[in-house]
Amino acid sequence: MSAHAWRQFGDGPLSRAAARVYTLLVVELLFLLTTLPGLLPLLLLSRDPSNLPLAAALLVPVGPAVSAALYALRHQRPDVTDLRPAAVFWRGYRANLPGALRVWVPTLLWLTVLAVNLAHLGAAAVPRWWAVPMVLVGVGVILCAANALVITSLFDFRTRDVLRLAVHFLVRTPGVTVGNALLLAAAAGITAVFSEAVLVMLGSVVVLAFLRTGDPMIHLIRKEFTA
Repeated sequence: MSAHAWRQFGDGPLSRAAARVYTLLVVELLFLLTTLPGLLPLLLLSRDPSNLPLAAALLVPVGPAVSAALYALRHQRPDVTDLRPAAVFWRGYRANLPGALRVWVPTLLWLTVLAVNLAHLGAAAVPRWWAVPMVLVGVGVILCAANALVITSLFDFRTRDVLRLAVHFLVRTPGVTVGNALLLAAAAGITAVFSEAVLVMLGSVVVLAFLRTGDPMIHLIRKEFTA
């Protein structure tokens, strides 16, 4: 088959859809591979407040896996004759591992402290209404971390600059913030109604939605903060 024919085969809408499905499947398999060492014990862990620190430790591999998935889906090739999602995923995993951990680990620490305090409000003899600002702080931490994870996955900035941009774009791009909040609510709903396993099985689709939600922020960063 000629090169022109191969190009036509790789440019049609059906082939682009097939490329997208194939990429999502490969990214999902690699996401599972890189997170299962932590998630399998997590699924067996009882939902007791005393297990919160251990649960946070088991969630550490999720951050780098999400970062690699963001990178792979952002840099996917639409041409079915030149698909290499596995290679792109691993390239993103290696490149983003330090930055993703610098964002993800402090986020887990913050959320663990907040969750432990929420679980022991009664024992601390503080008013119940304190739960509201604590939950709001937790949501703010998650939304800021979401922006930071996208930024560190797709751009080469220092960690402090990543955090500054993440906070800046919470206000600068309210559509992204609201979209991420809705994704967070949907993820929490899926986990509550079904289980964490269902959410993990939809990992690549959730990451793709996360990436598409962040498109306005990504565009502005590329336009204003990169050469």
